[in-house]
Amino acid sequence: MNVYKTRQEWSDFREQFTGALGFVPTMGALHDGHASLVKKCVDENDICAVSIFVNPTQFDNAEDLEKYPDTLEADLKILKDCGCEAVFVPTANEVYYDNLSKQPVDYGFLTSTLEGEKRPGHYDGVVMVVRRLFEIIQPNKAYFGKKDYQQLSIIKEMVSREDLGIDIVGCELVRDFDGIAYSSRNVRLSPKGRNNALALSRTLHAAKDQYRRMSPKHVENWAKYALYSNPSISLEYFQVVDGVDFKHKDSWDEYALPMALVAAEVDGVRLIDNIELV
Repeated sequence: MNVYKTRQEWSDFREQFTGALGFVPTMGALHDGHASLVKKCVDENDICAVSIFVNPTQFDNAEDLEKYPDTLEADLKILKDCGCEAVFVPTANEVYYDNLSKQPVDYGFLTSTLEGEKRPGHYDGVVMVVRRLFEIIQPNKAYFGKKDYQQLSIIKEMVSREDLGIDIVGCELVRDFDGIAYSSRNVRLSPKGRNNALALSRTLHAAKDQYRRMSPKHVENWAKYALYSNPSISLEYFQVVDGVDFKHKDSWDEYALPMALVAAEVDGVRLIDNIELV
């Protein structure tokens, strides 16, 4: 496995390679969820490339950026064990040429609701960095997890609008043994906080059990009440939306892909999770 730190080093490598190149962009602090993406990428391509870059433009909270875990040595071991052949570990200057100015991204409901509403500018930074990494890496396929389902949808929209010719592969959300969705932020949870955080996944699965037993609005309100009533959870949102256009619908028959998405702070750590209700 080779590690590349500059655009020029990567460009020299890329010019020599003509096979199918799959790409997994990450911010490091890798876990089994990331590993599942990398293994799928390895299986489906001639070569698997992974980037490790903590992107400053997508953090709306400077403290959150400062607290993001730095585990490069452990990350590289995980990638090697997964069969990854090439890793790109750039500085911000290598990615942005010292130009960190973000351009607003407006994809309608995709960017204005949920995370887009609660974290202004976040998706501007996500689109900015993914576009730059695509320009540098030049992949044939790119792999994103469904835990960040809204992000996955926005990247697909960006690739379609800009006609980039990259196949975006959405990979299933992976949960730990206790049901919590894998996240790099989980390491910041205390044992008690982690146990409290299980209320999010349990409420999502309970909402799935209520699919078509209640109206979409009633499912949403029932879940909100359950989480608002939990003193360990500081709920930001729980919404039932269509996973295709991120709009609310009055009846289940109007949904192409009914989904429930949640964001909350637990033990001082902001977590997101989701579930397909069908």
